[in-house]
Amino acid sequence: MRLVIAMSAKLPAILRHRSATTRLFRGNRSASDYHTPLPIYARLTQIECSSYRSGLLRTTRIHPAMTSVRFFTSKRHSDRDPPSDDNGEQSGDYPASLPATVVVPEVWPHVPVIAINRNPVFPRFIKLIEISNPVLIDLIRRKIKLNQPYIGVFLKKSEENEAAVVQSLNDIYSIGIFAQVHEVQDLGNRLRLVVMAHRRIKIVNQIFEDANSKVEHEMKLTFPLLNTTITVPVDDTITSNKVNRRSLRKKAENRVTERTEKIEKVNETNPTEVKPLTDAPKKNTEKPLVSSIPQSSNQPILMVEVINVTHEKFKQTEEIKALTQELIKTIRDIISMNPLYRESLQQMLHQGQRVVDNPVYLSDLGAALTGASAQELQQVLEEMDILKRLRLSLALLKKEYELSKLQQKIGKEVEEKVKQQHRKYILHEQLKVIKKELGLEKDDKDAIEEKYREKIRQKTVPKPVMDVLEEELNKLSFLESHSSEFNVTRNYLDWLTSMPWGVTSTENLNLQDAVKILDEDHYGMEDIKKRILEFIAVSQLKGSTQGKILCFYGPPGVGKTSIAKSIARALNREYFRFSVGGMTDVAEIKGHRRTYVGAMPGKVIQCLKKTKTENPLILIDEVDKIGKGHQGDPASALLEMLDPEQNANFLDHYLDVPVDLSKVLFICTANVIDTIPEPLRDRMEMIDMSGYVAEEKLAIAKEYLVPQARTESGLSKEQINIQDNALTALIKSYCRESGVRSLQKHIEKVHRKVAFKVVKKEADKVDITMDNLQDFVGKPMFTHDRMYEITPPGVVMGLAWTAMGGSTLFIESTIRKPTGGKKAEGTFEVTGHLGDVMKESIHIAMTVARNYLKQENSLNTFLYDSHLHIHVPEGATPKDGPSAGVTIATALLSLAKNQAIRQDLAMTGELSLMGKVLPVGGIKEKVIAAKRVDVKCIILPEENKKDFNDLPKYITDGLEVHFVSMFNEVYRICFAETNETNSLRSAKPVTDHASSAQPTFG
Repeated sequence: MRLVIAMSAKLPAILRHRSATTRLFRGNRSASDYHTPLPIYARLTQIECSSYRSGLLRTTRIHPAMTSVRFFTSKRHSDRDPPSDDNGEQSGDYPASLPATVVVPEVWPHVPVIAINRNPVFPRFIKLIEISNPVLIDLIRRKIKLNQPYIGVFLKKSEENEAAVVQSLNDIYSIGIFAQVHEVQDLGNRLRLVVMAHRRIKIVNQIFEDANSKVEHEMKLTFPLLNTTITVPVDDTITSNKVNRRSLRKKAENRVTERTEKIEKVNETNPTEVKPLTDAPKKNTEKPLVSSIPQSSNQPILMVEVINVTHEKFKQTEEIKALTQELIKTIRDIISMNPLYRESLQQMLHQGQRVVDNPVYLSDLGAALTGASAQELQQVLEEMDILKRLRLSLALLKKEYELSKLQQKIGKEVEEKVKQQHRKYILHEQLKVIKKELGLEKDDKDAIEEKYREKIRQKTVPKPVMDVLEEELNKLSFLESHSSEFNVTRNYLDWLTSMPWGVTSTENLNLQDAVKILDEDHYGMEDIKKRILEFIAVSQLKGSTQGKILCFYGPPGVGKTSIAKSIARALNREYFRFSVGGMTDVAEIKGHRRTYVGAMPGKVIQCLKKTKTENPLILIDEVDKIGKGHQGDPASALLEMLDPEQNANFLDHYLDVPVDLSKVLFICTANVIDTIPEPLRDRMEMIDMSGYVAEEKLAIAKEYLVPQARTESGLSKEQINIQDNALTALIKSYCRESGVRSLQKHIEKVHRKVAFKVVKKEADKVDITMDNLQDFVGKPMFTHDRMYEITPPGVVMGLAWTAMGGSTLFIESTIRKPTGGKKAEGTFEVTGHLGDVMKESIHIAMTVARNYLKQENSLNTFLYDSHLHIHVPEGATPKDGPSAGVTIATALLSLAKNQAIRQDLAMTGELSLMGKVLPVGGIKEKVIAAKRVDVKCIILPEENKKDFNDLPKYITDGLEVHFVSMFNEVYRICFAETNETNSLRSAKPVTDHASSAQPTFG
């Protein structure tokens, strides 16, 4: 701010006119009068005439901070203004620090609004405030330039409100603090203020502050000796050093001339009476405009009109004294418990400030010392009754005291625990040093090395592994025990020394014991049992055992996983199982490299460490469901592990040393073998585990499932009895799957219901028969053995094989629509959710059937002219495979002949284009499925005779089996009972007998 004081040439005359009065005034006062504080109006007057004391007037640009000091401090007459080096021109807007003032104005109605979020400020306390709003920053800067470093600090009602300025008075509390800015640090985009709180104020109204208006105010210069006041206008917007001094000086000269003339007139009228002139017009643009219209919602509140709020008058009653003493005592207790409060109190207390006998300041001090919520502190700030304010502060201090006690208690407990641990650590270290000096104990690294060497002392470690072990032990001795590499090396040595180098378990080579164990656990499975006994016999003759890779495949629930555990028990080998179903990471097989954090070996190495032997039995479950992802192909990783020529030097990524897996017996399980990669399948010995027939299921239920369910349910033989006819009905009407898992669930369900009856005292013993079976397992799931009890023309029963076992599959053929009058080639439609292979089989079967029908009767053109529809029931189930050609061709000929084939007949086999019957797979499952539905006659390909001969006698008993190599043999078997009268369909046009050609379903 630039302050320019210009006096007219008539001023010396005025001074001479009052010289006598001046000498009289000085003579009546002593020198000590200038050292005593004057009233505020006297100090203001004295300050304003300070430019006159030197006997002349100087034009000076006063700094805003210095102006603030001059407004609120008294000055002696003996003090002189410091000389100015730049002839009254000083640069800068305002200093970074505003000196503390002694006196503040008692009334200051218009203040900028500073809204804070958390703790409110109490009178006589200092607070650091940062302002980031540009409009508010400009306002504070202008107020400081105007020598008005005063603000109003108010608390926001919502702590979530992070706005720098408020939009409504409802966002802040009405009672706040009038504060003076002591120090300003301009950081460019924000201001940092150190403010001193003085008194409580209350918002009366909001004031509109135009940030873009040109502020012009007047500076008053009062001369007490002359009893005259001169007002000089000052423009705040002047910031440049180039000032039109002549115009300002002219304004001042005109104003002084006018005042001098009026003073002379007054002196002529009454020379003894001097009064200040009050009738001169005043121009004051400093006062902001009070907006009578409410501000818009988008206009922030910057200025408010406030009034002073004083506390109610009070007397020093006994209650106030008691509360004061209790406050002081509580503060002392808090300070004694936490030294941090002592530092805070020293910053809050002013020098020379009395606290003990000042309840007003003491209540504010107590509240400010606590860490109470903003609402509680605001309540203390708004309370005008000193007695109530003391009580509120005391309540907050008591809460703070209890919190300090709790903190001290927690701190002592933690400190005691830390001290105890530290003491134990020191004692352990001292004990180590003492034992080391006495030779009773070695160093940590020496002890670790000795432990590792002790672990491998009784093992036959190969030389390559021993070299790596020595190298790692040597590296461990040079590493710091707190380094990460030390832990990595130590973990690697743990795995390396935990491997069963040269350790094998003693195998059972007694055939009789092995047979006994296998028969105890499983019924049937002669192929698997025979293969295991052969393995034992070879090992017995050779004197040593070798690892093998077997693969059991078959439908679910036939006992593939459980037989592996029985084999391990029969061979006296350790058993380890892991599943590769859905596995997509190669590291699960071959391990992670040691460069990764938390690296581990693969499953095989983990198996050897857990079983502590080199010849365990490892079951790899669900090998047909192994996955493949971006991290590699686990099936390819299994190639090295399951290759007898390579697994003697299996290399794990983590161990990175050769490991011998040639003595491990690997057994894999799968439901289908089509999804197993061919190289992996070539490395394994495949053993088929087909489903069970009803006789086998009945035997398994009686010998294994029923006793197991009775034991698990807590029943005894005297409490439950399941008859054989009930088990047979359960197998036939509820559990037709190839395995026995569903049968086991139904038997367990029966035992649970019987246990419930026994506990409720409804029965002491329950007999389960075919008649009351539905009371325990519900209605039958399968009410008919097959879809057609008597097959009509165009329908033939085929045999299929799935992952769930064998099943019967009917082929239906009929006329789709009648032919027209014109002769045209017929069409056929195929439905039933069939695959591409089966669709091709239908085309081949159609060609074979047409050719065979033409050879039998050249006049019969039914298959050429008719629009046929071939359907395979159960369309929701996908069907595919090359085994239904014979069945489809037979169904077409049956429709063309309008004659049903032999009843109780089922067939399977694929056709070539020339009518040759090709071999198929799944003979055992298909035969079991046919016998399950009481089929008496089966047609099989000639080349599958060897597969049929391998079946057990209880499966083949009662079956009439025909092995065929050409389709004409199939035709003779199916239509053996054909009469000559209706052997062939007449040669009439198809349209004439279309209605009679429709098969009858019923």
